Order: sequence, then C-alpha cells, then structure tokens
Amino acid sequence: MSTMDRKITLHQPKRLEIGQGTAALLGTWASGAKRPLIIASAPTAHYADRLGLTGDVKTYSDVPPEPAVGDLEAVLAVAREVKPDLVVGLGGGSVMDLAKLVAVLWDGTDTLYDVAGPNKVKGRKTALAQISTTAGTGSEAGIRALVTDPATKAKIAVESPHMLADIAILDPELTYSVPAAITAATGIDAMAHCVEAFTNINAHDLIDGYARMGFNLVGKYLARAVENGKDTEARAGMMLASYYGGICLGPVNTAAGHALAYPLGTRLSLPHGLANAIIFPHVLAFNESACTHKTAEVSAALGLNSGTDLTQSAHKFCADLGVEMRLSHHGAKQADLADWAAEAHAIRRLMDNNPREMSVDDVTAIYNAAY
Repeated sequence: MSTMDRKITLHQPKRLEIGQGTAALLGTWASGAKRPLIIASAPTAHYADRLGLTGDVKTYSDVPPEPAVGDLEAVLAVAREVKPDLVVGLGGGSVMDLAKLVAVLWDGTDTLYDVAGPNKVKGRKTALAQISTTAGTGSEAGIRALVTDPATKAKIAVESPHMLADIAILDPELTYSVPAAITAATGIDAMAHCVEAFTNINAHDLIDGYARMGFNLVGKYLARAVENGKDTEARAGMMLASYYGGICLGPVNTAAGHALAYPLGTRLSLPHGLANAIIFPHVLAFNESACTHKTAEVSAALGLNSGTDLTQSAHKFCADLGVEMRLSHHGAKQADLADWAAEAHAIRRLMDNNPREMSVDDVTAIYNAAY
C-alpha cells in the first residue's frame, strides 16, 4: 500500500561530509569561529586535535553514556562561561544530544523542562557541528535529543528543527578504536532505527527508502566492522547506515523495540545500543504477523530465517556478533521485569507506533524470554 500521498516533513543537516579524513574539514568550515566549545566524552575527547579548529577552543569531556538532567546542567554552566559561537558534538548519541541542547539553551532562560516535547525550542543563534565517533544512534542527522530524568528514570525528549546540525561529519577513522562489542551493539541500534521505522504504522514510502538502504548496509557491513575495526569501507558503510537510521527517526520514529529498551538503559545502566540489541529479535518476531512482507525483506537483508524460528535466527545474528543477549548476565532481577514492563508500556509516544498492539503482559513475556 502506497503512503507517498501522506504529508511528511523531512529535516537533514545543511551539509554532510562523509569519508576517510573528513574530520579535518571542520576547521575550514568553521574558520570564523572564535570560541568553539567541543562537547565530548572521555574516550572521544582526544579526537579534538583532528578537527583543525582555531580560536579559543574549549573541550568538555565529562559526558557519561546515559546523561541525566544534571549532566546537561553541568555542561550548560560551562557553556555560559565560554559563550561559544560554535558548539561541536564529538562522540556518540549522548554527546551529540547534549550538544544540540546546549546550542539552543546556553544563551537563554529556558530549562530542559520548558522545551520538552515537540517544537518548544524558540530558536538558536550558535552554530552547531556534529562529528560522530560511533555508528549507531544517527543523532547527527536528526532533530531530537533525549536526557534521563533522575527522579523517574524516564527519557525526556526534546524535538525541534532548531537542533538540526549546520554540518555533520562522518569520518570512519574516528570509529577505528571502537571495541568490537560496542561496534556490534551500536550497529544493531542503527539497524533497529531503520527496521522500526520501516515496520511502523506511520511508515512512509520516502522513509522506507532510507530504511531499506540502512538495514541492507548493516547486513553487508556490520560483521565486517566487528571483525576488523580498521576496515574503512565497512566502518563507512555502518556510519552511513546509522545516518539513514537517524533520518528515519525524524518523521516516523521508532516503536515498541525502543520503548522496551529504554527501561533497560535507565534501570541497568546498559548502553543504549546493547539494550536495543537484546530486545531486537523478540520485537521483530512479535511484529511479524502484522507486517509479514516487510519483515521478510528485513530478514533477507540480514540473512535471517523468517517464520517460526525468526526469534532464534535474529537472536543468533546478534549473538554471533559477540553481544551478550541475556538480561540475567547484565544484572537484571526477574522480580523487577513486570515493573519495567509497565514502565515500557507507558511510553506511548513509541508504543503507539507499533504495527501490532502490545500489552503489558506481552512486554513482560518478552523481558522474560530475554532474561
């Protein structure tokens, strides 16, 4: 069934650079910047020297894997001292999400809670560059940012075209040092973005094209990138897959898979990609009956067996990449699963996108199957 006549809005960065060595192009692009603020994490801060930035460059490198409101407030305090004319996100999704929020909040009075939700950001005066160092979230492509509320452990989502990057750079050299396990988990996250948008009730022909390109690239390149971290072609292929997944998130978004992954991230402190990898086989199989043809297309791209053994086949795909798929091995207690299921089920902004209705009992069953 065609969906191309349904209204859709697609946002992309004003400029995209992709390829080996492209990180160095930022300095030329940003030649007029006098006070660049680079937001990074401890593992990515050393890449700052590759960007070619001039002026009074400051680097903030204390972004944790799953930032909470206090982490955003800490970097905002630094930004208000620096008064940056350029904000650079140099890292994975968490880093780039904070960079988006800093760029739109540092010079105003609005708090995160004031702009939570869609289209509440008033504007942005500061230039924003996003330099990805992983291949998973696709945050460099999108207009959303997520931060954890420490009180509720829920994700606070902000969405605004004002958070779109002026330039995004995908340099595969910056992903060479990503460990194999993280490469696998983040790659599955990229795949999940594409698959969940592809099978979404809000799916659109335009986004289906990006999703197809994304999960086909994952099928072709993820195992290679895990096996050899310096396989530049595979690394570039995965960065592009991640970027396509980021495009999918804007107009369509994810569905039950990500809703189920979020409590695992906040309750177990699991990296987002790992949480999605654990959930992916179960939700793919759960949704198969509601989107048979599209699930078959995904399965073919990934080399999976559709039908009764789809869960097992998708589980093997992830496990063969080196992902530890058992929640029990990540500190989960079976007694907590029902509460986490209720929490996941309540994330209606995602669950309502799912092609097949999923009850709290269904979520609990998936968590138990993954235990």
